Amino acid sequence: MKIYTKTGDKGKTSLFGGNRVPKYHLRIEAYGTVDELNSYIGLIRDQKIDKNTSTILLKIQHELFTLGAMLATPSEKKILKNGKERLNISKINNTSVILLENEIDAMNEILPKMTHFILPGGHTTVSFCHIARCICRRAERIATQLSDESYVEEDILIYLNRLSDYLFVLARKLTIDNNAQEIRWIPEKIK
Repeated sequence: MKIYTKTGDKGKTSLFGGNRVPKYHLRIEAYGTVDELNSYIGLIRDQKIDKNTSTILLKIQHELFTLGAMLATPSEKKILKNGKERLNISKINNTSVILLENEIDAMNEILPKMTHFILPGGHTTVSFCHIARCICRRAERIATQLSDESYVEEDILIYLNRLSDYLFVLARKLTIDNNAQEIRWIPEKIK
């Protein structure tokens, strides 16, 4: 299989189901941002992290590919003429969200209580995690905007929201794992 097809040379690409749209289309922007997020999560996995975190991040990467496929399939193309679903794979659902919530709860049990906003940084791995969190929030904003124009499954929006929470808490955990310091944001008073 060749990597280049030349079908996108004029700035258009195909959604799952065949619709041709400009590469700047909001649906392309949504799943492209999810792909960017997936790459950063791969970067976090490449760091020295514990086995459980690595396993969960790999599961998240698989789920993000699924989520991208869901976003790449417009609602009018979801069902084939024979009545079967075009995207014949397990979808992002409440089970995916519950996994994230359980991981957040488990990490929060070992973390100190948060009393202030936290500045991103302190260790390279922590910074990668904060970058992934920001990209996740952008993906969520784009998917939400897309949902105003076209049908987007609610589980996608819930998953992205919870994933950004997970990445924030993971950044805090990785701060401890790497013996780094959490730097609190304390606003300066007006003199």
